[in-house]
Amino acid sequence: MIGLEPVATPGAPLARRNPVAKLAAGLIFSFVLVASLDPVAPAVAIAVELALLPLFGIRYRVLARRAWPLLAGAVGILVTLLLFAADRSGPVLWTAGPLLVTSGVLVTALGLVLRMLAVALPGVIVFATTDPTDLADALVQNAKAPARFAIGALAAFRLVPLLGQEWQMLTMARRARGVDAGRNPLARLRLFVATAFALLVGAIRRGTRLAVAMDARGFDAGTPRTVARRQVFRPADWLLVAGAAALAGGALAVSVALGTFRPLIG
Repeated sequence: MIGLEPVATPGAPLARRNPVAKLAAGLIFSFVLVASLDPVAPAVAIAVELALLPLFGIRYRVLARRAWPLLAGAVGILVTLLLFAADRSGPVLWTAGPLLVTSGVLVTALGLVLRMLAVALPGVIVFATTDPTDLADALVQNAKAPARFAIGALAAFRLVPLLGQEWQMLTMARRARGVDAGRNPLARLRLFVATAFALLVGAIRRGTRLAVAMDARGFDAGTPRTVARRQVFRPADWLLVAGAAALAGGALAVSVALGTFRPLIG
């Protein structure tokens, strides 16, 4: 089952910050790291993120459960680059038949994988410590986002857990009709694509019904809406945003000081 509810300790100091502040801090921290191609800056950033994790009230085991698709994708990218990257410069580190691993391709692969993890982890932390309802309220009140967009995003978050349930129901229904791939990998792939397409069609239909229902309730009328839950942007929230920018700049400064900085452009 897919879950998007917050899993942090409610009293954690950084978990209590304004949702817009946490989202802005995560975006700034991630955006700065995109400017470098070397593995040092993202490695320092990942170390900082993991060190700050207790302040968000998240246990490392819980983060691993939330981020396992990200880790699996990182391993896949690393293996793909080691096998098929065109740049084979530098000393040879390991060779096995046609496979040739050099220092150049290893640095490039590690840089990409670490940068992906460093950019994605802030998003995982933000959504693991933020209630979707609070995020929608903060987007409307503090970021001045349109209510239609914010509440539509909230509805999408609330409906995401249904995807896991529907996938299970579709799989069970196919098995009840005798449609089973067995151990045939091609049949498994064909069945997976068919199930995913059916899930996509169901999601589009549900989204269409939801959009019509929101329009019927005046979400596109342009009338000012009142709020039931106030979201206040305090000085501590500004400190969080400034701290994220400073930490990201510090990671780049370490890379520059060590002489490993490789700008994305130039």
